[in-house]
Amino acid sequence: MDEKLKKALADIVGKENVTDATIDLVSYSSDFSEHEHRPEGAIWPTTTEQVSRIMQLAHKERIPVTPRGAGTGATGMALPKVGGLVMDLVRMNRILDIRIEDRLAIVQPGVVYADLQRALEPQGFFFPPDPASGKVSTLGGNVATNAGGLKGAKYGTTRDYVLGLELVLPDGRITRTGSRCMKSASGYELTRLFVGSEGTLGIATEITLKINPRPLASSTGLAAFGKQGDAGDAVSEIMHSGIIPSVCEFLDRHIITILIERAGLDLPRCDAMILVETDGYTQGEADFQMEKIIAVFKNHHAQEIKKASTADEAEALWQGRKSLGSVILGLPFDCLVEDITVPMSKLTDLLEGIEEISAKYGIEIMNLGHAGDGNLHPHFLYNEADEAQAARVQKAVADVFALACDLGGTLTGEHGIGLSKAPFMGLEHDPVALDLMWSFKRLLDPHNILNPGKMGFP
Repeated sequence: MDEKLKKALADIVGKENVTDATIDLVSYSSDFSEHEHRPEGAIWPTTTEQVSRIMQLAHKERIPVTPRGAGTGATGMALPKVGGLVMDLVRMNRILDIRIEDRLAIVQPGVVYADLQRALEPQGFFFPPDPASGKVSTLGGNVATNAGGLKGAKYGTTRDYVLGLELVLPDGRITRTGSRCMKSASGYELTRLFVGSEGTLGIATEITLKINPRPLASSTGLAAFGKQGDAGDAVSEIMHSGIIPSVCEFLDRHIITILIERAGLDLPRCDAMILVETDGYTQGEADFQMEKIIAVFKNHHAQEIKKASTADEAEALWQGRKSLGSVILGLPFDCLVEDITVPMSKLTDLLEGIEEISAKYGIEIMNLGHAGDGNLHPHFLYNEADEAQAARVQKAVADVFALACDLGGTLTGEHGIGLSKAPFMGLEHDPVALDLMWSFKRLLDPHNILNPGKMGFP
């Protein structure tokens, strides 16, 4: 890093909060995706004023800045594609206020999702989006990606809970969007524009979140199906049956086989499995919903149905889904994880189409996901060292994206666009929409210094 720039940054945050040491820069060069880009320096601000002054300097000197949280992103969103600075926000990690009477929490971007949950739990509340990385991911990153998770079918994603933001714009100006009210019809809805913008339009330094009372009861069930299509059709019927499960997870035969053979789990061998949870404020309410779902499973030829009658039995049913991450990481293959969503009525079409793509390219594709909102995570297994196989995987991924969009779906339900999906934005968004997005970017960031190269932008 240029010494003059390094001194200017140190004057803002202190020498101890700026680095260009190789060991630090290497750690900021990757995330959970396959991409790697090394910054020229990294900086740790601790206040909104510091973030503002950093961006004023970057704007003046045309220095690219990439905001970063815990680095759990799966699309290269927090990687510095064109070098410059990584702005690590994890030290802005205070829960500023919890107002149960107003049903809101005010946090800094570096607060870890699970830490907020722990703070809310004694008061009988929770923050519902529940991303899979919630034990380590930060709320600033959740806002940047519009993160979702297991409970999305019933409770939605991060965007549904962000009431307001304090933001630093690319030129260093500070602004606030939204309010601390449960509803507002005042002006343009700027908050929703910034949620999911992947740090390309502004940096959130304070986040006001809506929180929910925690349900007091739940019921867990599992159904095994001989045909993947029956499972997909069952999900579609459940979601328009008048019952909205809090969790509705799908696992295909490849995933089930791995859990049986590598994790030693006692699961039925079948073509597909659905794991469901219902919740409510009485056990009767949760059980009533589960019985309705079980009736749907029976109508769609489920081979085996289990309903947990105790907390231990529920935990046993959950064991497979919860252990998947570590089991997949232990496979003797490279694994590329993707994230697509389709209308729930198209889930069976998506699963059948992915099977055809798998056969076409000779690539094993395992499927699991949040079936209750049509969000699927295809896992592509391959040998990265085999150039021909790696090339086939990229073609298979492109075909899966095209299939999802042809079915009226989207490139991403919760991981974001980042670098991985930038080349495919035209599959989902027409030229006018893409131009409109780029116009917003140019308006707020005329020098294109804030997280450049993401979302399909230059």
